[in-house]
Amino acid sequence: MRFQHSAPVRAAFPDLVAGVVVATGITPDVATGVRVGELADRARARLGGGTEAGLAEIQAWRRAFAAMGLKPTQYRCASEALLRRLRIDGKLPRLHPLVDLCNAASVAYGVPVAVLDLDRISGDLTVRHARGDEEYVTFGGSVECPEPGEVIFADAAGRAHARRWTNRQSGWSAVRAETSRVLVVAEGLHATAAADVAALVDTLRADVAAFWSPPDAHAVLTASAPELDVPAPELDVPAPAGGQADSPGARCR
Repeated sequence: MRFQHSAPVRAAFPDLVAGVVVATGITPDVATGVRVGELADRARARLGGGTEAGLAEIQAWRRAFAAMGLKPTQYRCASEALLRRLRIDGKLPRLHPLVDLCNAASVAYGVPVAVLDLDRISGDLTVRHARGDEEYVTFGGSVECPEPGEVIFADAAGRAHARRWTNRQSGWSAVRAETSRVLVVAEGLHATAAADVAALVDTLRADVAAFWSPPDAHAVLTASAPELDVPAPELDVPAPAGGQADSPGARCR
């Protein structure tokens, strides 16, 4: 399997830098709470009593969303939504120890981080413009059809694993208790994204190694090095519950 951004997406957003971490052996029985708290404290210090809208990382994504025809205060990138929740509620949601860790890293660096179950992805995964016939499964199990031209995470089976780029992941490939193999993707568009995304990748590599085992692969992707070949699992993995059967709800045809 290969992860990459399409040439048209990179042409439209030439400042894009993406960090990727691939890990196996993930389990839900570890306690990442202390580390999550440390990273959340770093985010609070960066906010310094202000709002997330003042961060360069968030401003860059707001400009990108506006360029895509999306109202930035209606559709927020994942890191902005998490920072806003941290500022208002004083804490981050707790979902799964790895997801919690990645959410905390996201707010600490101000960069959107997606965490996907690799065994729920079919073939290559490409961040590209939607045709409009892809299928996105919500966390509630219903099916949505991305708008043509919308930036999505799309696999070879035509399934959208994220809508509106960094706005919302799909419930189909969300990390769950039985998840073992993951693909973590962090994306930045701001002026210092190259250094910041690389630092975020180093942080996640160290934390994954500390709580589980060293990641299988990692990379910082740019226009000159735009893709990563994801290592294949050592053993064949059976199809997840429900297999690759059709999703409930409307069909995007």
